[in-house]
Amino acid sequence: MMMVVKSLTQLSNEKVGRVIMASVMEKLITPLASGPAEPPRNKVTIVGVGQVGMACAVSILLRELTDELALVDVVEDRLKGEMLDLQHGSLFLKTPKIVADKDYSVTANSRIVVVTAGVRQQEGESRLNLVQRNVNIFKHIIPQIVKYSPDCTLIVVSNPVDVLTYVTWKLSGLPKHRVIGSGTNLDSARFRHIMAEKLGIHSSSFNGYILGEHGDSSVPVWSGVNVAGVSLQKLNPDIGTDKDSENWKEVHKMVVDR
Repeated sequence: MMMVVKSLTQLSNEKVGRVIMASVMEKLITPLASGPAEPPRNKVTIVGVGQVGMACAVSILLRELTDELALVDVVEDRLKGEMLDLQHGSLFLKTPKIVADKDYSVTANSRIVVVTAGVRQQEGESRLNLVQRNVNIFKHIIPQIVKYSPDCTLIVVSNPVDVLTYVTWKLSGLPKHRVIGSGTNLDSARFRHIMAEKLGIHSSSFNGYILGEHGDSSVPVWSGVNVAGVSLQKLNPDIGTDKDSENWKEVHKMVVDR
């Protein structure tokens, strides 16, 4: 009898607690509109919460580009940890909602989806050797993304990025202008940094680009490199060639190897 009374008392206390919490919320917040909430207007999803994925997430949050950020990964413990880190730091951010789940339904209504997922490149392995392993992963990822966000724009960062961007376009069925690869943006950034470092200036003062494939067959445009509009090719006509006594072409090798 005492056990029955005790159980009833516990249930009563829990019910009272729920009523008190509900009444506090009701007193604090008065809904101005009824019905389901409107979907986010600028939702961004990051697929893959490795170092690259989280760098993308933090950059997006700091630039206040989204009203909702979703994270997706197959490793649940790491996914939850990264989500909590961002949520607990949201005091300093303006993004009202940060969510995460291994289920792709969490990505619904995304305007932009950044795909960084995939297996890592092993030491001595070329980016192209990653193709089949990552294609198999993308066959699962891409249809899920399009299912929940058919109007999104996809940004592919996973390697080999050029091949996987094409694969993503084919798997998604989206128009080509809505499937974008990061291309040689990273190569160009590395190129500018290394060149500027060798010249003893800040990378923002150096202008130069890497074109073509992200990786081994990329091409530095030596005819376009300049500092404050001063062409380096005019100062050294052999820059970047085998005749260059200063061996500036070594910079491109450093870009590829990093």
